[in-house]
Amino acid sequence: MSEPRGEYPQPVTDADNRPFLEGWAEGRLMLQTCGGCGRVFFYPRPLCPHCWSDKLAWHAASGRGKVVSFSLIYRPNHPSFFDEVPIILAEVELAEQVPILARIVEVEADTMRLGLEVELLAPRDAPRYPLPTFRARSSGRTA
Repeated sequence: MSEPRGEYPQPVTDADNRPFLEGWAEGRLMLQTCGGCGRVFFYPRPLCPHCWSDKLAWHAASGRGKVVSFSLIYRPNHPSFFDEVPIILAEVELAEQVPILARIVEVEADTMRLGLEVELLAPRDAPRYPLPTFRARSSGRTA
């Protein structure tokens, strides 16, 4: 895979997603847990989507999961991705039983499959990508 053309588009930081984005800048996947009903959820928001409580806390997720759906993107909307097609965009079911949409890298498109076990990129590799990014998990490697 070649280096991207220019900069990736960057997410806009706000009060709801700041801990999530700051965690990712350090290579951690941050999730919210509701103090009212105890459920864990993603994407960042000011109220629990299950009980509407505003008693929310952030914690680092395990960074592991499995692919439950994916798409190969051959026509990205931003020039920074043109040299990286096909891009693998997947729904990952995290170990915490929370789904997240994320990019999968370091996997050849023709070997991509449902059920693939994935892990977050190592913290040293994470800063290249503006949002959480995963790779295939191997038994001898940890994120």
